[in-house]
Amino acid sequence: MMKRFFVVLLIGFLSLSSASAKGIESTGDHDYNRAQLVGYRLYQYLANHNFSNTKIDDGLSKKAFDLYIKQLDPQKRFLLKGDIEKLRAYADKIDDEVLSGKIELPERGAEILAERVAKTQQVVKELLAKDFDFTQDEFIETDIDKIDFCTTETELKDRWRKVLKYQVLSQYLNLLEDSTAETAAEKAPKESAKPEDLQKKAREKTLKSYEETFTRMQQEKRSEQFDRYFTALTRAFDPHTNYMPPTSKEDFDISMKGSLEGIGAVLREEDGVIKVESVKAGGPAARQGQLLAGDTIVKVAEGNSEPVDVTNMKLRDAVRLIRGKKGTEVKITVKRQGMPQFVIPIVRDVIQIDETFAKGTTIKDEKNGKTFGYIKLPSFYRDFDSFSHGKEGRNCTDDLKNELKKLESENISGLILDLRNNGGGALTDAINIAGLFIKEGPVVQVKSASGKVKVHYDEDPAVYYKGPLVVLVNKFSASASEILAGALQDYGRAVIMGSDHTHGKGTVQIVFDLSEGLPFSFGEQYKPLGALMLTTQKFYRVSGGSTQYRGVEPDIVLPDPLKSLKTGEQYLDYALPWDTVAPVQYTKWQPALPDLAQLKARSSARVQGNQEFTDMVKESVRIGELQAKTLQPLHIDAVRKEREEALKHKGKEAKARSPHGASESKKTDTSLSEEERKQQWVLEVSKDPYVQEAMGVLLDMVSPTAVVSVR
Repeated sequence: MMKRFFVVLLIGFLSLSSASAKGIESTGDHDYNRAQLVGYRLYQYLANHNFSNTKIDDGLSKKAFDLYIKQLDPQKRFLLKGDIEKLRAYADKIDDEVLSGKIELPERGAEILAERVAKTQQVVKELLAKDFDFTQDEFIETDIDKIDFCTTETELKDRWRKVLKYQVLSQYLNLLEDSTAETAAEKAPKESAKPEDLQKKAREKTLKSYEETFTRMQQEKRSEQFDRYFTALTRAFDPHTNYMPPTSKEDFDISMKGSLEGIGAVLREEDGVIKVESVKAGGPAARQGQLLAGDTIVKVAEGNSEPVDVTNMKLRDAVRLIRGKKGTEVKITVKRQGMPQFVIPIVRDVIQIDETFAKGTTIKDEKNGKTFGYIKLPSFYRDFDSFSHGKEGRNCTDDLKNELKKLESENISGLILDLRNNGGGALTDAINIAGLFIKEGPVVQVKSASGKVKVHYDEDPAVYYKGPLVVLVNKFSASASEILAGALQDYGRAVIMGSDHTHGKGTVQIVFDLSEGLPFSFGEQYKPLGALMLTTQKFYRVSGGSTQYRGVEPDIVLPDPLKSLKTGEQYLDYALPWDTVAPVQYTKWQPALPDLAQLKARSSARVQGNQEFTDMVKESVRIGELQAKTLQPLHIDAVRKEREEALKHKGKEAKARSPHGASESKKTDTSLSEEERKQQWVLEVSKDPYVQEAMGVLLDMVSPTAVVSVR
């Protein structure tokens, strides 16, 4: 079947080339034939190399269809149920379309969406032509999963009425607050702006924002419609298998590296919205402290200018809005699960290189005089480019060795290794760093799509630190962090502390250039074809369990204000499941750890008596309640009250996520000398409640009364 299709496709190419030679070229034919070739190349790789050996059949097609609809109308504000039913005729045919080369769904979907966008544009103009009544007791459901597509145009119009009413109300309150602040700042009394004038201005601002959105949607290229279709097909395998369409080098860097100079964050485009994948250590966003992985970016504003709605915007276009010159401010409106939208102001800057590297310090316990070591590892970095050219490149293993040597000279009684917010990096360094704390032995197992399992070993018998060890993790510790934490936990080498689970990213991806390997050098006019990021391997601990999905469960779970935040692999569509392979033989660390039950009990007693942790528990309950409350009031008094509550609690979530508490944002003072920044950082670390509790556990571990564990 594949061979027959390829021959048919080749004939199509020759026909098109012949037509082009006569001066006849159809742009539509070009896009369609290119889509056929992309589909064929994707089929080749997906069918033969995906890790889970998933078949491209009707079952996969139905998953891809659901993802396609999510991308086509993620907010359920354009399409009607009847439209979905028309498209559902293709639900089990995506596999057939890609194989046969007869691709119809993206064409039909784009056609229906275009009709609905045109009608919606008129509805929005009509609704924003008159004032809203902000004194009515009504609500809007903000959880998209709890609502269905509308059945009738009347129902859809009412949904838009509520959406627009809430957005105008928010704009109105913003304008009212600004007007009040300006009046208060004036020395002479100033007449307050009239409510009707403020609402008119709010309606005008909202309309302008939506007009830009509609224009953007109407200008979507045909190739982008096919790209959406292929993205849905690939993501039906797992969250990290993804089609990346060809773009300029700048956009390629964004897709492949997540390199967003300006605020220091990695973004991804998911189901029509822009989400934060991770926040880069040392970057402006990390120093500001409020932006979290998993946040949805709704709007972007340059300084005090009008915000631009980025819903349904392409990633590269959103990035251009976020980027800017060093020292300028960008205001990002963020939506977090179960919480009202809020604005995060970030001053653009270049990433402070010293913040991205491993660094350590000592912390003295004033009560008993003992000194403990602390090392922060922001990522598993390695300069592969230098190594590939035969040069020495900086890497986190060597940096960690140097930090350990410094701390050993200080006669530390225990060590804290901080992997919070560490999203991973080089597998080589996860293995090497584990080897710094254990004698030689297996560290991680890697299984390929064929089912073959390869064990990666630490082959260096040297141990660079032999004392008591605590590893701090949270929900944003992922990939290589989980390999290291899991290995140290399995060996009984360290006590793992932090959130109730780490991220759960236990897979490996390889990028395939779809333009490479085409026979006969034909199809040049369709290149570049883009790339496929494909999951090909999976990580397993030496004890046999995967780090995928579940992540690493700490020995001691500490309070987490973001406990109810649904972030991690287990919350992603079609995430690969947790499973096991056979354990490998390894020798547990000696001396054994103290009894974990005893360490937990002592830690729990300290935590219960710690006011900061008590506040965190309260904050966790509050955030959980907010997330459960998905009905948003549209009465002005109720919205005012919510805004006041949000302002009162602003920054507490950032404090929870920041490795060193709320004072992380203070590091934006670039006037400080290197030594002053170092001292400020040491002070922040010493006041961090998680670090303080890790010191408490280390004290218990070195206590003469500590009971040995048999883990």
